[in-house]
Amino acid sequence: MTNIGLPVGGYRPQSDEAVDLVNANKRAEEMVLRILDDLALRDDVDKRWLQAGRTQIEVGFMEVNRAVFQPGRIRLPGEIE
Repeated sequence: MTNIGLPVGGYRPQSDEAVDLVNANKRAEEMVLRILDDLALRDDVDKRWLQAGRTQIEVGFMEVNRAVFQPGRIRLPGEIE
């Protein structure tokens, strides 16, 4: 089955399998982010490096999800086809 695309330019309709994959990725990301949240509460953890690592993890998950959903480019107003 194919789901309707997101109401965001460039996103096409997605299969149930693609949605399931991205949802599984989101659950995995949330588990990792909760570990990082706990680390952020510790006084013996360098917050700069923790934040840098968190950003890289978030970017990595975003890139993996884009690999699954494969959003495309959009046309700008006034652009010729």
